[in-house]
Amino acid sequence: MNIHAPRPTPGVPAWKDILGIPVANIDMAGAVRLLCGFIADRRFTKVGFLNAHNANVACSDDEFAAALRDFLVLADGIGVDIAAKLLYGEAFPDNLNGTDFIPAFLIASKKPLTIGLLGAKRANAEAAAAEFSKLAPQHRFVVVHDGYFGAAEEPQILQRIETLHPDLLLVAMGVPRQEFWISRHITSRHCTLPIAVGALLDFVSGAVPRAPIWMRRLRLEWVFRLLVEPSRLWRRYILGNPVFLARVLVQKLTRGRPVESKP
Repeated sequence: MNIHAPRPTPGVPAWKDILGIPVANIDMAGAVRLLCGFIADRRFTKVGFLNAHNANVACSDDEFAAALRDFLVLADGIGVDIAAKLLYGEAFPDNLNGTDFIPAFLIASKKPLTIGLLGAKRANAEAAAAEFSKLAPQHRFVVVHDGYFGAAEEPQILQRIETLHPDLLLVAMGVPRQEFWISRHITSRHCTLPIAVGALLDFVSGAVPRAPIWMRRLRLEWVFRLLVEPSRLWRRYILGNPVFLARVLVQKLTRGRPVESKP
């Protein structure tokens, strides 16, 4: 496992190093303000999330870790909270998983924005756009393309994004493809905030069910997802979660007090 020195996003007042990835130590309201400020200033910033699964991917893939360290990374899920408690004695202020944070951000952002949707099945992306429009009607939602395309189609897709130049580009292709795609192709010419959102469009469209509220409050949504898709997710959770915690313990035991930035 290679853990490199983190490189936090300039302007982020506080962050914690989780397995070499700088994660913003920020609450929901602070994250909303931060992203609204980036949009107002037209400050191009790649945004992603760290959970136990993609932290494991970063530990085994140096290229992915390097890409992720160039994102503003938000804390996603109980795994990184446990890691923060083990390493720093306190959890992150809020769980900023994309499925909850992105809708909350869209509602809180009163200035009309253009939001591009890229990824998932076309029907799911269209349904998600319709649901987002009901949730935050002040914004314009445009489906750029589904997530099923090859290299030959990329120039046309990129040209469409550049022409649209959305304030937000929600890229829903799964880890690590979405982060690599943003890193390799998206610049300030294309949008202001490209955000790697995983299965967000599938959840918002209703194609994939979310856990009941009580399970989310208990931070057990991962258990629900495992029950719904055991064949696809058992390795991620049954094997991956213990591996993640073991890596965090190695970080704690081998690096002394981990890197942390405070305001």
